[in-house]
Amino acid sequence: MHAVVIQVTIHDFERGRAMLEERIVPAVKQAPGFVTGYWTRSEDDRGLSMVIVESEEQARGLAEMIRSAPPDDGVTLESIDVREVVAQA
Repeated sequence: MHAVVIQVTIHDFERGRAMLEERIVPAVKQAPGFVTGYWTRSEDDRGLSMVIVESEEQARGLAEMIRSAPPDDGVTLESIDVREVVAQA
């Protein structure tokens, strides 16, 4: 399995949350190889998301889909990283 780790800065939480619930989560759930996903927020309005998919190829495809999405004023994409999942509990 592989993970796509996404870091964002949240400028407008309500707008970002609406976009997450209406567009991002449904699209990610339809991505090839989707296993699970988590979206988090810190007290200083930084977001960290981790989406798990079955293969590295699927993770790279998902990362590219995220990079090519239209920008949103409520959230700034800071980084996307593809990582191998080496353990789980």
